[in-house]
Amino acid sequence: MKLVMAIINSDDAQSVIRGLTQEGFQITKLATTGGFLMAGNVTIITGVEDSRVDEVTRIIREKSKSRSQTVPTVSESSMGGFFNAPLVEVTVGGATVFVIPIDHFEKI
Repeated sequence: MKLVMAIINSDDAQSVIRGLTQEGFQITKLATTGGFLMAGNVTIITGVEDSRVDEVTRIIREKSKSRSQTVPTVSESSMGGFFNAPLVEVTVGGATVFVIPIDHFEKI
């Protein structure tokens, strides 16, 4: 048995959740916030048999897409205080997936 934990952009979360539940996976959804952009994410957790891990990761891959986003940056000046620096283009979206082995599982 494996625990699959996926951190997904909020824009893709409903599509991923729908894809997983349609295939019979039971999930837990947590609202999370990324540290770099301080933007909303969703962390999905599901326990699956080893033989179904590839199926879960395939659904996540198909339903979550990377995209470019322009974000403002703020820098500290040498005289103190902050100023707006140029806009920066970053890649957001997609998913970060962790597959963790489970030694023991018990539903109580």
